[in-house]
Amino acid sequence: MIAQFIHGAKESTIKMKQCRILSAVTLLLIVFFRASAFGEQATSPASPAASVPSTKQFTMLQLVTGSRSLKNGVEIRSGDAIMQITALREDVLRVRVGPQGNLPEDASWAVLPGSRSESTTVSAEEDPTAIGFRTSTLRVRVERATMRLQITDLKGEIVQEDAADRPIEFHGPAFRVYKTMPPDEHYFGLGDKPGSLDRRNHAYNMWNTDSYGFQESTDPIYKSIPFFLTSLRGITTGILLDNTWRTSFDFGKELPNAYSFGSENGPLDYYVLYGPDAKHVLSTYSWLTGPTPLPPLWSLGFQQSRFSYHPESQVREIADRLRADKIPADAIYLDIDFQDHHRPFTVDQVQFPHFSQMISDLKKQDLHVVAITDLHIAYLPNANYSPFDSGIAGDHFVKRPDNTIYVGKVWPGPSVFPDFTRKGTREWWGSLYTQFVHDGVAGFWNDMNEPSVFDGPQGTMPGDVKHRIDEPGFQSRTTNHLEIHDVYGMENSRATYDGLLALSPNQRPFVLTRASYAGGQRYAVTWTGDNSSTWNHLRLTTPMLLNLGLSGFGMSGADVGGFIGSPGPELLTRWFELGAFQPIDRDHACDISANQEIWVHGPEQEAIRKRYIEERYKLMPYLYTAAEELSRTGLPIVRPLFLEFPDATKDKHPIDLDVGNEFMFGNNLLIAPAIYPDKPDSYTVELPSVNWYDYWTGEKLVGGVWSDGTPALNDPGFIGRKVTIKPQLDVLPVFVREGSILPLQPLVQSTSETPNGPLTLRVYPGRDCKGSVYIDDGRSFAYRRGDFLRMDFTCLEKPNGITVHVGPHQGSYVPWWKNLQVEIYGRTVPLRKASIVGSTEKVESSFDTLHHVTSFLIRDNGVGSDLQVEWAQ
Repeated sequence: MIAQFIHGAKESTIKMKQCRILSAVTLLLIVFFRASAFGEQATSPASPAASVPSTKQFTMLQLVTGSRSLKNGVEIRSGDAIMQITALREDVLRVRVGPQGNLPEDASWAVLPGSRSESTTVSAEEDPTAIGFRTSTLRVRVERATMRLQITDLKGEIVQEDAADRPIEFHGPAFRVYKTMPPDEHYFGLGDKPGSLDRRNHAYNMWNTDSYGFQESTDPIYKSIPFFLTSLRGITTGILLDNTWRTSFDFGKELPNAYSFGSENGPLDYYVLYGPDAKHVLSTYSWLTGPTPLPPLWSLGFQQSRFSYHPESQVREIADRLRADKIPADAIYLDIDFQDHHRPFTVDQVQFPHFSQMISDLKKQDLHVVAITDLHIAYLPNANYSPFDSGIAGDHFVKRPDNTIYVGKVWPGPSVFPDFTRKGTREWWGSLYTQFVHDGVAGFWNDMNEPSVFDGPQGTMPGDVKHRIDEPGFQSRTTNHLEIHDVYGMENSRATYDGLLALSPNQRPFVLTRASYAGGQRYAVTWTGDNSSTWNHLRLTTPMLLNLGLSGFGMSGADVGGFIGSPGPELLTRWFELGAFQPIDRDHACDISANQEIWVHGPEQEAIRKRYIEERYKLMPYLYTAAEELSRTGLPIVRPLFLEFPDATKDKHPIDLDVGNEFMFGNNLLIAPAIYPDKPDSYTVELPSVNWYDYWTGEKLVGGVWSDGTPALNDPGFIGRKVTIKPQLDVLPVFVREGSILPLQPLVQSTSETPNGPLTLRVYPGRDCKGSVYIDDGRSFAYRRGDFLRMDFTCLEKPNGITVHVGPHQGSYVPWWKNLQVEIYGRTVPLRKASIVGSTEKVESSFDTLHHVTSFLIRDNGVGSDLQVEWAQ
């Protein structure tokens, strides 16, 4: 409890200071408080036994006293306690426990009602020592003498099991569940918690916190996503603890042979999602909690931001410079200084006298405006401030226990806070966007929604603030902030998303949120919050984004250049390079930071940064196709290597634990930044055991040797290839896996510009050679009615040639291209001939020795064709 109090005081101190006035004294206090807090937590992090007074009722589920089989599972009694284990699908189990004989309310902010109500018929199994059931995939067994739950696949491989001699514990309303932790099991997810990709040997709290100045050891931060993956010898399982109270997760800090999760209150309700592969788990999680919507195409373009661009003339200057320097870009952000005294849903008419005209003019420059709309409404009675007046009239603000409206201090000064757990309040909030939408503002940024309150305890609302739950599927009731805190930011972004849909039913909303909960990917994209302009924070970016993607948030980013501080030339350039391969590519800085637009530090640095943004725009068909895959399957755009190469393991654990900060961008590109990017020393890139091509040069690595005969390193203990990289400021190593067919487009200055020329298909021959492209209008929901275009491609190598198959058009959308430029990499022998099978059409060809590529220009006839290429002997 002392540790939690100190940690909360630290967060409150950070928030109250903010970007403008963070002093050296404050930083010293932060260091002191962090050391104190972590020092206590290290003994038994967030353990209910340590944090709940012993006078509260203690219950342990350690003996089966009764049971009955259900059509979809089993119900078990242990004294007064009840446990129900049910199968939603053959590979999805739900475990619910009530210590006093009643199961928790069957309601959820995270899990979709349709998924939660699914069930599959099981086969009951019972013997003298255990009771349980099996599905077509899993076997569930509960020991009668101990209540120990064990889940295996039908081959007997353990998927998950309770820790021996550590039954489920209840300490009053708090609970804790312990699971066996094998020495070679690893853990991923829990959102964007800073630190390593693997959660093993760490402990975490879920309590949305405005963590300005967060560092590698800071916990908690902005989001609470109580979902994680376990990986054990090729078997991946997902676990979602669906509890919105303060929860905690311990992966070997408290006990060396057990991991655990629990909460200070609320329902014990968790889901087990079986793979066995990680891709299947993530697709199942998307089914359970909802997919990421297909984003508007412009949101994948480069985004320029700062706290803040003002007055209006500065916004126009930034836009003009982007276009004058021919820097591809799609969005400019307006932070709180565009508002009248920082009051949400207002415009400072002195600094922005022609706001709607500015929005219109920027649109003519193909630039979309994203405006911040924090959730705190200025407390301004009798001041003709419409958001406050209409909120009071509709009774839309949260209240204190005495039924007076809660008022806390944030950017506008005294502020009130919407009661987002009421459907009617969310509808009211959505209506506040009417004027901005009419003016043409394209996207909205929900910040400060942990919620952050400068003068509140621990930097947020008091725990006794009242929220009214008035939501379909829930019992109507009043509860306190402790239950709603971690879901409050998600419901804020939900209100924004739904409101934008109501105002423009055929336009895809763009909402950026800082705080969220499991399932929040249905409403908003996110970013990692107030990062710092340091080399370490550049390094932290990759594992944070990877774990976000493994937690449902496949559309995410980190502020390019860092928000706090001022990056030097090389750091900013390296960050622009990495940002080009993030789902959200936004350059953002604090108000007291030096300028960090792409052109700072001179033309040499600008040229490098610009080249990477240009490459992102050339790759836009590939990126948008990956975003569409995310919307269907839940597979993130940036991925750990084990997602694509589950068999590429060393010492029985995922390859990512050995390869530093490498990651996959989509399923075909491997990005390999240096582990320590500020060091000039050479470093080793470890590649999974397929053949690879250098994206920039086209050079091929086969069997540990580059195509020019230069050997790569070999390691008998590593299943793959090793390549030595000598760092160059203008080169971020990017590799293409063999068998890839990448769609690229001619360079444009924004996604609103129609590309001029053919669609390029980069063919990298090898095993399982295939690719695809997906396009639509990039704005509306017409794709749901079939107005899209999908094309699939394959290639088949022969000893003296290759055939590239171009599939027919699927869907009714008419593409911008008429021709295809097929580029085949990796061959240095001369071309003998090329033809379209079954056609007399002439095929134009050329050869680029520098990039090891032979190019062919063919017509896209819409019905499919086969390009047949023969090489000279």
